[in-house]
Amino acid sequence: MAEKQLNQVSIDSRKLFTKGTDALSRENLDYAIALLTQALDNEPEFFDCRKALREAQFRKAGESKGFFKKMLSGAGSSPQVAKARMAMSKNPAEALSIAEQILNNDPNNSAAHRIVVDAANALELPRTAVLSFEVMVRNSPKDKNLAIEFAYAASQIGESAKSEKVLMDLLRDNPGDGELNGALKDLSARKTMTEGGYGALEGGGGSFRDILKDKKQAAKLEQENRVEKSEDVTERLIGEYETRLQTEPNNLKVVRSLAELYAQRKQFEQALGLYDRIKNSEMGNDPSLELAIANTVVKRYDHQIAQLNPFDPEHAAQVERIRAEKLSFQMAECQKRVEKYPTDLAIRFEMGQFYFQGGKYSEAIQEFQKSKNNPHKKLASMSYLAQCFAKRKMFDLAASTLQNAIKEKPVFDEEKKDLTYNLGSVLESMGKKEEAIEQFKQIYEIDAGYKDVTTKVEAFYAGQ
Repeated sequence: MAEKQLNQVSIDSRKLFTKGTDALSRENLDYAIALLTQALDNEPEFFDCRKALREAQFRKAGESKGFFKKMLSGAGSSPQVAKARMAMSKNPAEALSIAEQILNNDPNNSAAHRIVVDAANALELPRTAVLSFEVMVRNSPKDKNLAIEFAYAASQIGESAKSEKVLMDLLRDNPGDGELNGALKDLSARKTMTEGGYGALEGGGGSFRDILKDKKQAAKLEQENRVEKSEDVTERLIGEYETRLQTEPNNLKVVRSLAELYAQRKQFEQALGLYDRIKNSEMGNDPSLELAIANTVVKRYDHQIAQLNPFDPEHAAQVERIRAEKLSFQMAECQKRVEKYPTDLAIRFEMGQFYFQGGKYSEAIQEFQKSKNNPHKKLASMSYLAQCFAKRKMFDLAASTLQNAIKEKPVFDEEKKDLTYNLGSVLESMGKKEEAIEQFKQIYEIDAGYKDVTTKVEAFYAGQ
């Protein structure tokens, strides 16, 4: 089953779609949902109809177009979800229909969107899967495994920019994460090796396997995409790409792949030279290129530290000097991106982190106050704001900021533990011992092994 466009569906489905979109434009949302749902029951592969239905669902839920509110849904164990899961193995189309019924009332329901993804994969409807992946990622922006799964799905329908962006957003918070870096490299390699091969996917037909014309090419791609490439394979690939550049000097995708290989081999000067070559071309404004260059320079600093003699009496001073240079570079590079993309609040958050690391707390406060307006960065920004206030001895502001952040967290996960612990520490600094211990006791009740809460709580009771 391949996804269909308007001119590929039956006349009856086309009429239902036309009436449904007309009702949607007139804000007659219940009628629009009923008509579009009926059309999809007839032809579940009708992607434009599903996209319109999703818009109607979110409008009915009171959300503006293009914005997905983060919600915690309690419908994950509802009878309808269970029914859809039971239908999955025998009739994915039925499971897909049941999931849409759930979304008609709760468009943010991640359990229902997971069923849509699984059913769409079973029915070979890749764009339908990506449509639900987008909602799931917005609901759980810190779920690394989900982000990687979404990135691969998006790349397979030709939306490589979208797939790279979701990984780079996570990498800004976790720059040293090997799994995220590996996935990003893998996607870049796939994009390079399948140049021009996404047309069928973008039209709703074909699959990623269609791009790999023979077993030899598939084996080569798999070999190239391994996160950890052996030295001999890397050396051979470098040789192949260098040879290709002699006959294809303007093939910038080959240039980028070669730069990544040189960076992997810690030949940073060669890698940066190739990246500069791309930067001076028509593709030079690619944000992912800027991030790749910055990451390569940072890796060069880290490599310099690793090469130092640990027995040298000046070792500590040398490490401190290189780390200071590294942070100075990161600040300057991030400042350029702030100036270039002033409305990108994720970059503002990154700038705040660098200011915080450099002890520039006043500057960091200004950046985090901006970045907290990004729903994906709100809690992390508030946490950093509280730390900045505490560093400046503004303990009352730190406490109120943490209290507001905790109110945003209905689930007592790792993030809430960290916020609660920090609040307890701030209250301790304010001399409010009783209030501080109440925070530590909340953590102790569910995770006695968290940091030093056991020591704090037991000392409190021993003191009584």
